[in-house]
Amino acid sequence: MPPPAEPGALAGLRIVTFESRRAEELRRMLERHGAEVWSAPALREVAIEENEAAVDLLEELSAGQVDVTILLTGVGTDTLVRALAPRCPPERLAELLGRTRLVARGPKPVAALRRLGLVPEVVAPEPNTWRELLAALDSAMDLRGRRVVVQEYGRSNEALLAALAERGAQIRSVPVYRWALPEDCGPLLAGIERLSDGRADIAVFTTAVQIDHVLRVLMPSGADRLLRALAERAVIASIGPTATEALASHGLRVDIQPAQPKLGPLVATLARDAAGQVARKRARSAASPDGIRA
Repeated sequence: MPPPAEPGALAGLRIVTFESRRAEELRRMLERHGAEVWSAPALREVAIEENEAAVDLLEELSAGQVDVTILLTGVGTDTLVRALAPRCPPERLAELLGRTRLVARGPKPVAALRRLGLVPEVVAPEPNTWRELLAALDSAMDLRGRRVVVQEYGRSNEALLAALAERGAQIRSVPVYRWALPEDCGPLLAGIERLSDGRADIAVFTTAVQIDHVLRVLMPSGADRLLRALAERAVIASIGPTATEALASHGLRVDIQPAQPKLGPLVATLARDAAGQVARKRARSAASPDGIRA
């Protein structure tokens, strides 16, 4: 983690954050450094009702037909437990899962497993992307012929599933929730407008899907205006490599990314680097002959 920043290191800086679940926590952390924060939640997690894939998984676990269980998110693990609770008490599910080789993508599914009294055999190291997960799996076990269940999150990770298939695994993916836009998009649209017209200095992205949802709520012309503002005028902060890759897919270069993909290191890195990055970006924008007009 970066060394502690001076008190008030973000004073005078206007920040738009797209975090949802921990929005207020992130706001408070930034405000402690003096920032002016606009919280613009970009998504919500919606549990899948009548989840047939989860019911099928329970049947396969009960029949001893699962060799490896890969848990990608803590929220997903908890959601799976709740979804199956009417059919299978958590204690029984923990017993069934414990008969398989458990793999966790990072600390959040590890914590969710701990609540069930379970410890994973394999844990992906930071920055906890699917690539680290795959490398950890390669070091720990041979997947050829193994029956592998992947607990997914808001959308399918096709690259991970393809890589597992290439290693000879028999894969079942189990989605447990989906990502949707907020029920009230007002704060999101207001945050976008702040960035588009230059009334915000920094945009903070904490998951990859946020940039997709931000652009989804805009008409094409509005999306183009926002992307140009982000690229040329705003400082872009990303929590880690997965979000950074998503931003890059839209032509956006990240200015600030912490060494550890967590909120604490993200805020500490912002407090250390944001003022300098904002000054540099303002200078470049002012020197550009076709700088953005609000």
